[in-house]
Amino acid sequence: MTIPNIITLGRIICVPIIIWLILSGAYFAAFGIFVFAGISDALDGWIAKNFNAATQLGAYLDPIADKALLVSIYVTLGLQEVLASWLVILVVSRDVLIIGAVLLSILIGQRLAMAPLMISKVNTTFQIVLAACVLGTLAFGYSAADLLMDTGFAKVFIADIVFALSVLVAVTTVWSGGSYLRIWTQTVSASDI
Repeated sequence: MTIPNIITLGRIICVPIIIWLILSGAYFAAFGIFVFAGISDALDGWIAKNFNAATQLGAYLDPIADKALLVSIYVTLGLQEVLASWLVILVVSRDVLIIGAVLLSILIGQRLAMAPLMISKVNTTFQIVLAACVLGTLAFGYSAADLLMDTGFAKVFIADIVFALSVLVAVTTVWSGGSYLRIWTQTVSASDI
């Protein structure tokens, strides 16, 4: 087991802890661990590249850790009515669609080699920024209701940022999901010929 893989496993272990902290209302601690998880993601990638420690296991674990963390946070914040349910459903549905396509490909004996698309990386970045913004806002004293209220300059400003980021996440989620679906259908259709 390489050091980057151990760091990635640590990030996976952080997922239930962050969820528990959010549900407990310990937003500052949840935000701190989320920031730590983000730093560990950059660190494991840097170590893997610069010290020739990249492994096939790590290539699978890293995106699993990222998705487990983001999807769990989105679902939890959605259940707490901090993020809009339509956005949570959209984010989760995209990931279910991609996982379903991969599993279906395996079941029909189709070898599917899909590399991450640039729009997917942009989407993940916006998802991380939105989650960090919401957790940070809650960590530094604003209530969940403040993110959606229209009173007071700071509250309106924060609500506007959350709304703008939500729109960016939604657009890039649809774009990314549609792009993967198009590639998958072309690949599967080509193999039927």
